[in-house]
Amino acid sequence: MRIKEIKNEPLNEKYFHIDHPSGLTVLLFPKEDYATNYAVFAAKYGSIDNKLVSPDGTVETIPEGTAHFLEHKLFESEELDAFERFAKTGASANAYTSFDRTGYLFSCTGNFRESLEILLDFVQNPYFTQKTVKKEQGIIGQEIKMYKDVPEWAVLFNLLGAMYKENPVRTDIAGTVDSISKITADLLYRCYNTFYDLSNMVLAVAGNVCVEEVLEVADKMLKPAKGKPAQRVFVPESSEVVTPYVEESLTVAIPSFLLGFKEAIKTPERTTTERLSAYILLDIIAGPESPLYKRLIEAELVNTGFSYEYFEGFGYACSIFGGLSKNPKKAAEEIKKEIQSFARKGVSSAEFERSRRKLYGGLIMMYNDVSAIANSLAETFFNANGLFDDLEACKVIDLDMVNARFKDLFSEDNSVLSVIWPL
Repeated sequence: MRIKEIKNEPLNEKYFHIDHPSGLTVLLFPKEDYATNYAVFAAKYGSIDNKLVSPDGTVETIPEGTAHFLEHKLFESEELDAFERFAKTGASANAYTSFDRTGYLFSCTGNFRESLEILLDFVQNPYFTQKTVKKEQGIIGQEIKMYKDVPEWAVLFNLLGAMYKENPVRTDIAGTVDSISKITADLLYRCYNTFYDLSNMVLAVAGNVCVEEVLEVADKMLKPAKGKPAQRVFVPESSEVVTPYVEESLTVAIPSFLLGFKEAIKTPERTTTERLSAYILLDIIAGPESPLYKRLIEAELVNTGFSYEYFEGFGYACSIFGGLSKNPKKAAEEIKKEIQSFARKGVSSAEFERSRRKLYGGLIMMYNDVSAIANSLAETFFNANGLFDDLEACKVIDLDMVNARFKDLFSEDNSVLSVIWPL
């Protein structure tokens, strides 16, 4: 077993990176004076993983929504389900499936050891039958239908569907009623055995716990990894969009919109510098302190819920602006005009320094929240970097890097406007 202590002297913070003999990566951030503990056990398996690669190299396309379906089913057992077990320890448990990962988590103020044993136990002991799969198909089918009427969900997936031609990020995380009807117990076991191998997973813990305590539970509960690390298939995607405009009408009082700019990428993942440069540019263009934000608010084109996001993952990346607007097309037009203005004049040193400092301050504030720490630790496993890497990169990133990044992020030819109108 290899245990590595990683320190940040200016912050006076440290965490431990542990290569457990089972094949699992364990990341632990002690916070001695904190009352809450938080743990997340996550697999590198999300909705974009719609290809199952067998040991002989054969590639099988699996139904959309399988990762999300598997997350739901994993809480069940022949006896008590996992939520009932956590209720006995007083822990608050949850789970999520995103585009590129599935996570199982809990937070607690007591009985940490018992709760960690439950987490490691139920995630490693799947129980699927065709009868329970059939029942879950009805439950998730209703969930899928319900989310189709949620404007925030619809406006995003309409945007992604109009933006991406090939990458599976364009499809709903939960799949469709038709796709989940093709899921079987056998398929769930095959996906589980492929993607839930411990070498493809991470356990991240933050709180008032020590290495010895976590390792005692890990040594007791973890089963050795059996196979090779799961293969994630990179789907090449051109910079061209499917259509520049998409709309839908739902039962809403005010229209909502998202304006996205598709980034042309050649490699599956973005570097730390690429991510930070994008965050800084988006804040300069549309952050609460920006002239654009003030103009949009004063013109009543958006409300204070207007926001931006650098949306990126394995094989995809885009910059998104959006919110509620009485005139979405006019709001999008104003955003594009602001981007064109920056394309001509560039970012000033004062604008850059303000946003860089703001980003740096936000990164430091994260270390006061155990849930943010644990989730960020897990993120380092998926991104193959270190927890303090963003802080260090934020110190050395400069104005030239940010201005050079601008042309990669914003091409009007690669933009999509998604609007949800009132019925």
